[in-house]
Amino acid sequence: MKKTLIMISLSLIYGVGMAQVKTFGDQKIFTESDSAAKFHTVSGERHGSSFFKKHEFPEVEYIPTDQLTFDKYHTVDVMYHWYEVWAKQYPDIVDLYEIARSFEGRPILQMTITNKKTGKDTDKPAAYFEGGRHSGEITGSESLLWLTQHLLENYGKDSEITHLIDSKAIYLRPQNNPDGSNLYLFTAQANRSTVKPHDNDRDGLFDEDSGEDLDGDGILYQLRKKATTPEELEKADYIIDPEHPSGKLMKRVFPGKGEYLMYSEGIDNDGDGDYNEDGIGGLDLHRNYPENWRPDTGGDLTGRGYTQNGAGEFPMSEIESKSTVMWMLTHPNISVVNSMDTRVPMHLRAPSTSKSEERMYPSDLAIYKEMDQLGLSFTGYPWAGDVYETYATRYKVDRMTGDPLKPSPLFGHGPDFGYFYYGSIWYGDELWNNGAMKDYNEDGIYDDYDALMWDEEANEGNGFKSWTPMTHPTLGEVEIGGFHPKFFGQNGPTWQLENWAKKQAQFNLAMAKKLPELKVENVTVKKISDGEFEIALSWKNIGGLPVALEQAKLVKIVQEDRVSLIFDKELTKGYEEAKVKIVSPELYDKTIYAGYTGLGETKSATFKVQVEGNEEIKGKIKLSSTRGGLFEQEFIINK
Repeated sequence: MKKTLIMISLSLIYGVGMAQVKTFGDQKIFTESDSAAKFHTVSGERHGSSFFKKHEFPEVEYIPTDQLTFDKYHTVDVMYHWYEVWAKQYPDIVDLYEIARSFEGRPILQMTITNKKTGKDTDKPAAYFEGGRHSGEITGSESLLWLTQHLLENYGKDSEITHLIDSKAIYLRPQNNPDGSNLYLFTAQANRSTVKPHDNDRDGLFDEDSGEDLDGDGILYQLRKKATTPEELEKADYIIDPEHPSGKLMKRVFPGKGEYLMYSEGIDNDGDGDYNEDGIGGLDLHRNYPENWRPDTGGDLTGRGYTQNGAGEFPMSEIESKSTVMWMLTHPNISVVNSMDTRVPMHLRAPSTSKSEERMYPSDLAIYKEMDQLGLSFTGYPWAGDVYETYATRYKVDRMTGDPLKPSPLFGHGPDFGYFYYGSIWYGDELWNNGAMKDYNEDGIYDDYDALMWDEEANEGNGFKSWTPMTHPTLGEVEIGGFHPKFFGQNGPTWQLENWAKKQAQFNLAMAKKLPELKVENVTVKKISDGEFEIALSWKNIGGLPVALEQAKLVKIVQEDRVSLIFDKELTKGYEEAKVKIVSPELYDKTIYAGYTGLGETKSATFKVQVEGNEEIKGKIKLSSTRGGLFEQEFIINK
């Protein structure tokens, strides 16, 4: 499949020029693009299978149509098709480029939207939005696709969107993990992140225990087995939930207190008693960021410290997460980020390892809390807040033990990198809600009971497969059934897709509209006396954010706003004999350091200049703000 790409080396990412889209030759043909291939193959050396029967889900659009709609999910190639169409359709405001290659070598495309006639993207305040990091959590990518279409189609029609694109830059990455997304959308398999082999169960074997589609329907459901032997009864930890009249719902209890054993569809390939516990991949791109990173499971040699499942060999060990971090660090003009997953649902932010009040500046936390409420105003999610406390204790007690839930850390997490390391507003929002639309039994918890009730009431029961007897190769007589893992549990049914994609996109758009914006007044030139002039500039931050959070100042990711004068070098050389001398400020670099322009704050800078003679002298005054933008104005002395 031909791709229209701009090739960018990560080592040169900060100096990229994206004037036009270039067409290269055919890319490598992957099995998802090969209609003759009956199996989808993944790269890497592993001890289990690397090929799986291809399957086409009715919920997924595999070939692009003439019009983009959101009544189906879209494959990576279909999404890329639309991004390429838009790059050609809107060349004045769009650049499309390849930011990196995935583990398997697929392009990771990214788009910049800004009015090129009003300046470079790097000279403007910016926002960055990303989807597809977790391979099966595809609703976030759909939200990004919806946002992209909405921005482009409304430029020149909607005044706020037009102003946004004229004055800001929006960076959009719809698929940060195309390998995993393709595995998810073309086979029965599901994994957390990339397809890179990983020893999840630490038995010395890599990816040796993937699920098997035993009934050939392309979906890996659940298996329930009635416990009959003493050994099974000792382990049995599920009962049929007595609260739900259908007998479909299973409820977990303590081992030995149950009547059933539950398994995921497949066989125990490595004979360790667990089913499908070491499938394809297992690394977690959202635990691979450099802030508060901890070793993967088993990496703490004392046995008394913290580890983080899926962390990878070291921070940014994976090209997919590294490409995100490097884009951020080479584009410090970004103030707002959202990298989306599924399925809590929640507006999720830092801190991930501590309470907000313990480590966040009060003024920064106040901004985050405003953003929390802004998000809820669009989405109506049940929760908004930090990972460590709000997420971990959103339900007050453990339903099995009755113990109160405690704050719990995640390490190497994107929102922590975003705030503590990068000093920005950074969310890792969770879309969809596994079908638990409302609390039917009013127990204060949105769980499988509520999901099943809603599925039967509003979804025609399509999200749940009734338990059906089958003979398992090793377990014997079992029943297969449960919630649809792909298009009910992890992502919504297609008739719910646009609702969730749209409302999340509207929140991201609302955050982008709050980017800092410096309104610069016309430069003034005032003659003080013969040969002496004052040159002044004033500006006001009329945006919705300061040009720097307090954390950004602390970690020095953002420089203070600076104003300087630019003259022809011939006019300023010669020190005391120069034709043009900047006498104030007295600093050697003749720069006025103006601090950081806060929300609604007005600032000014005044220079004193001495000029020999009466001829006209042209110059420029330059305001440089890391996250507020770059502005230059011409002026004339002795006009």
